[in-house]
Amino acid sequence: MVTALNSALRDAMLEDPSVHVLGEDVGALGGVFRVTDGLTEEFGEQRCRDTPLAESGILGMAVGMAMYGLRPVVEMQFDAFAYPAFEQLVSHVAKMRNRTRGTLPLPITIRVPYGGRIGAVEHHSDSSEAYYAHTPGLHVVAPATVADAYGLLREAIASDDPVVFLEPKHGYWSRDTWHPDAPETTPPIGTAVERRTGHDAVLLTYGPALGVCLEAAGAAEVLGLDVGVLDIRSLVPFDDVTVCAAVRRTGRAVVVHDAGGFGGMGAEIAARVTERCFHHLEAPVLRVTGLDVPCPPPLLERHHLPTPDRVLAALRRLQFLED
Repeated sequence: MVTALNSALRDAMLEDPSVHVLGEDVGALGGVFRVTDGLTEEFGEQRCRDTPLAESGILGMAVGMAMYGLRPVVEMQFDAFAYPAFEQLVSHVAKMRNRTRGTLPLPITIRVPYGGRIGAVEHHSDSSEAYYAHTPGLHVVAPATVADAYGLLREAIASDDPVVFLEPKHGYWSRDTWHPDAPETTPPIGTAVERRTGHDAVLLTYGPALGVCLEAAGAAEVLGLDVGVLDIRSLVPFDDVTVCAAVRRTGRAVVVHDAGGFGGMGAEIAARVTERCFHHLEAPVLRVTGLDVPCPPPLLERHHLPTPDRVLAALRRLQFLED
């Protein structure tokens, strides 16, 4: 996935000289996860530049760059490091198009390595997607596959709307059949994708929880259940059509994500599904989420995040499996 993201940045910079990359250690070091490796050598310090350790300043500079016709791609080094820039994001990035009655869009891509499952310490494993999704004026995407990492990042950079691009750190070292010389076409932002079809229930998920859901669906198959897995991919805009079609077909749904449950994306998804699919539901929409506590130390992370066993337990609550 790191290679796919790096290729997406390089291809965008080659095709459009207005694309600039900026952030902490993105230059000579190539980023802490090496996503920007080689870009400064190829495009120079003016187009891939290191910044001071001041996230509000990084995003504030990007606002000015975008106002003058550039397409900045900002890297927030870790999920929880992005919070100092939140005021810039909410007050300016998300509101500028509306404030100027559509005359001044801000084509900014904010890359945020997010989520746990890598055994990191405090401030390095937050799942902060609900903050961004709750902010009108932002697009929010969370790729879970290598192909989506490339395709969605290219589309985010080309968008005239600001996009918060959530990169699952756990997926940086994932591998599949994607090849940088022949990147496949992926569905656009705003489109969900069925990763596994099923007729008994569907698991609705995104980002780092996709692998958990696929493993749980495989385990359920051994127990005689046909469970589908739908990758939401785009949190804003949200693909109600594809999600509701899967729920209506099965009549049962479980939402799975790593962030805490209270006020999280799972609550919004469950509400949308219930409003649109109420007469098709055979059981309440359930949620399997991270616990409502600060992200714990590495040795406790496995108790905090969703697991296949917890997903199977939710399916039991849907009265599929015997206790």
